[in-house]
Amino acid sequence: MGADVMPNAVAKNSETATASLIETVPADGLRHDWLIEEIQALFAQPFNDLMFQAANVHRAHFDPNRVQVSRLLSIKTGKCPEDCKYCPQSAHHNTGVEKEDLLEVETVLEAARAAKESGASRFCMGAAWKSPGKDFDVVLRMVEGVKALGLETCATLGMLNAKQAEQLKSAGLDYYNHNIDTSPEHYKEIITTRTFEDRLDTLDHVRDAGLKVCCGGIVGMGEARDDRARMLQTLANMNKHPDSVPINLLIKAPGTPLENVEDIDPFDFVRTIAVARILMPQSHVRLSAGRQEMSDETQALCFLAGANSVFCGERLLTTGNPSLDTDRSLFDRLGLKPEGV
Repeated sequence: MGADVMPNAVAKNSETATASLIETVPADGLRHDWLIEEIQALFAQPFNDLMFQAANVHRAHFDPNRVQVSRLLSIKTGKCPEDCKYCPQSAHHNTGVEKEDLLEVETVLEAARAAKESGASRFCMGAAWKSPGKDFDVVLRMVEGVKALGLETCATLGMLNAKQAEQLKSAGLDYYNHNIDTSPEHYKEIITTRTFEDRLDTLDHVRDAGLKVCCGGIVGMGEARDDRARMLQTLANMNKHPDSVPINLLIKAPGTPLENVEDIDPFDFVRTIAVARILMPQSHVRLSAGRQEMSDETQALCFLAGANSVFCGERLLTTGNPSLDTDRSLFDRLGLKPEGV
């Protein structure tokens, strides 16, 4: 009898916890005091209940059939001194990535023009640096040029100090991307050359400079579900939620320490998207790296769960991404349209 009763008891406790969560959400839908037990309860809900709740939160704050589209360009590739176990650009791993110095400004502007013509509203520039160095002034000119094209500007350049963040703001940068990657507890298993606190310090400098924050993490790096809950708790309990929250599925690059890590269940990835949407209802939740490895059905579930931003274009830094035609076809089949169109 105990075996028969236990599932019902668990379900009842989950329903009670979920009802309690809904009652504690303020009128504007924003909270910054999430307990880990509350987030774990969201993850533990039956899949259909979680999807229903996330979809309702999404519809309360966004047009569910609009998706913000960004383009990402690697402006400096490889030779990164960081030892991130997931990254093919790390100098610590033998991945065969072709190393490239910082691109010319006009090369970047040509890519930005093409991105705008293809429907992108935001252009992101990524450099494989621990922090900006002697070529930082060139990056500032890139930002100025992309902004002049009428695009939103985003950059990911590693750690920033307060002055560098202010210079980027003055040059016209809108967003700065600096992911926390995973939970504070799992972080040391992934990176040793930069601390979790270092990342939070950079985010403080970015906010203090008046830049918008793009900050999320990676799923599928051998972490437990509780690590995903702790990662999202860290993001949701920031004084201001990140404006964009990229949720990446690990791309298992050959030559990296994580190339043979076990795949996660696609439903667990969708659950992470859904919980991110519930915790940060006014943020753009970006379905980011790993889309090329996802089925159309998985991506559709992510959009239903509240994802409303993607990177377009055939490459994300050094890894593959669905082609523009592939994305257009999927958007057409789902009735989705880019924001601003």
